[in-house]
Amino acid sequence: AAWWAVVGWLGLLLQVLLRVIRGAPSSLAKLLRSLGLRHPLLSAAPAVAFVQLPSKAPADDLPPLSPPPGRLTVVLDLDETLVCAYESSSLPATVRTQAVEAGLHCFDMEGISSDKDAKGRQRVNHVTVFERPGLHEFLQKTSEFADLILFTAGLEGYAKPLVDRIDAHNRFCRRLYRPSTVTTEYRDHVKDLSCLSKDFRRIVLVDNNPYSFLLQPLNGIPCLTFSAGQPMDDQVKWHC
Repeated sequence: AAWWAVVGWLGLLLQVLLRVIRGAPSSLAKLLRSLGLRHPLLSAAPAVAFVQLPSKAPADDLPPLSPPPGRLTVVLDLDETLVCAYESSSLPATVRTQAVEAGLHCFDMEGISSDKDAKGRQRVNHVTVFERPGLHEFLQKTSEFADLILFTAGLEGYAKPLVDRIDAHNRFCRRLYRPSTVTTEYRDHVKDLSCLSKDFRRIVLVDNNPYSFLLQPLNGIPCLTFSAGQPMDDQVKWHC
């Protein structure tokens, strides 16, 4: 079942690449190289019909994007796509040591939890974050030809300080958190790209969770889940 799920999402990947490449082949080629993909895969992609699922609108009412002509919009997930995070108290010391020795960069941070303590105060979680190999080069190179948007199902109290650390150069032109996701009859916290753009020919979502693509599957680019146990991961390394 897992194998057929992978095959199915690879088929969806071919569809979104076919649709976007018609509008911006040179820019898309750069994005494909950064993900280790090649153009010849697109030649055999058949047309696929798509019926949108019902959903409940998110709490936020975001203004639509207005990217300059010729630019793509690349929407990026956070957890297990750009980084992986663990509660510091439950992270085995050996896992951290082995990951760092293998070359992974990590940092510790505090994030505000949605839970409250006995006195009604917001709990503060201590988190250890590992960056995916090639993360900063990927953000820098992709931002040269695409507008980058961070779209996470995580809560802002946790995600905002984390993104502040990995995006010191402010390459994300917009950040969306859990309130911007929608609920469908099949899944909660689905990412609806229509809140960002009505032109789906020039926007893609890179995410390790295939359920994030439920509303616009042809615009989803799946990536492998990243963890601290994968120091040799190359999903977002820039391929020349």
